[in-house]
Amino acid sequence: MGGRPPAPRVEYIPAPPPPVTVSTPTQSLQTQTELAKLTGEQTRLNMETGADLDRINEEFYTGQDLRRYRARGAEERLLSETRGEQERATIGTTGSETRLTRAEEGFQTRRTRETAGKEERATIGTTGAETRRTRETEGAQTRLTRGTEGTETRRTRETEGAQTRQTRETEGTQERLTTQARGVEQRAAIGKSGEEARRTALQQEAFRRYKENRDFQQSRDAYKS
Repeated sequence: MGGRPPAPRVEYIPAPPPPVTVSTPTQSLQTQTELAKLTGEQTRLNMETGADLDRINEEFYTGQDLRRYRARGAEERLLSETRGEQERATIGTTGSETRLTRAEEGFQTRRTRETAGKEERATIGTTGAETRRTRETEGAQTRLTRGTEGTETRRTRETEGAQTRQTRETEGTQERLTTQARGVEQRAAIGKSGEEARRTALQQEAFRRYKENRDFQQSRDAYKS
């Protein structure tokens, strides 16, 4: 937007200096007085004319500015409307393209998922079949192994049972023999201890009788004397 052009310069005619009046009783004094009045009126007229020209210039250029502003505003509104129409058209086109793109992406995604689902189901079916076969084979191997282990275990247990029974029989025989020998020894020791006890008791009884008889003799001898 261009600047406003400068207002035309109005040059005023300067008023002539006031005349030097000399009080002389002549006719030129009256003439000079009239001339000074005319000069003052001309000066005022020039000033009023200059002021009128200034107002006219101001109104003219102000009107020009207003017309320029209005024309520019109309152009800007037209440009904004055109830009808005273009933007709306662009947005509409973009929205249509976006919807088409999303629809195509959705279609491709569904097809991909369907294909992946079929492949996954096929893989799961194959894996399940392989797993069942593997488990059946492992089950047969396990049953065979357990049968063999059971047979070996029973044989081992039978052998261990026989060994255990034989060991227990031997231990029982040894324990009975040991108990018999211990009983004989205990009975012999008890008999010997009884014999020793009886012998000790007889000796104690003999000593007791000897002592009683001695005490009786001493008492009787003491009584006689």
